[in-house]
Amino acid sequence: MITPRIKICGLKTQEALYAAIDARADFAGFVFFPPSQRHINLRDAKALSEQAEGRIGRVGLFVDADDEALAAAIAATNLDAIQLHGKETPARTAQVKARFGLPVWKALPVRSAGDVERAEAYCEAADLILFDAKTPDGALPGGMGLTFDWNLVLGWKHRSGWGLAGGLTPDTVAGGIQQTAAPLVDTSSGVESAPGVKDVDKIAAFCEAARSI
Repeated sequence: MITPRIKICGLKTQEALYAAIDARADFAGFVFFPPSQRHINLRDAKALSEQAEGRIGRVGLFVDADDEALAAAIAATNLDAIQLHGKETPARTAQVKARFGLPVWKALPVRSAGDVERAEAYCEAADLILFDAKTPDGALPGGMGLTFDWNLVLGWKHRSGWGLAGGLTPDTVAGGIQQTAAPLVDTSSGVESAPGVKDVDKIAAFCEAARSI
């Protein structure tokens, strides 16, 4: 089994960024969504991005952002990829990819088989489909520690260009990889000591567990 790439999302501090780098994570995620406890402003994101350059990939997470907001974040942080985590349509996803010329990841909330089937409509527009747990109506679109039935994505087991998210922790990530053969795993709340507060030991443990398969 190929070792999956690892993304640690919602980084806001130098300590957390360095923990992800030291643990050999592949991607650092910066959340540009003010309602989230993991939101980072452009000034702080720029500083972290400069420290991350050449050491770890930088992914910006956006929720139904307009082109102006995307452009501002990309200019400030020199992102390596854009993650769309809202209700963006396949057309909007393709538009973002064409407008900014960066790889685009599209997160899709999953609760049922029909949710996974929706991913086919995004395959041409997005470089990577990220299957995440569907949150309750009115709640934030992710980062709540919720999981979903991994059996729903087994049809993607032998495909590239997708990732597994949703409540992954150091204790569960190895099982998720074994069951789904996900080529990328993404965590945020699973490596925190409190909402929005990253735990360096949990980051290290998560990356070690993801590579233990």
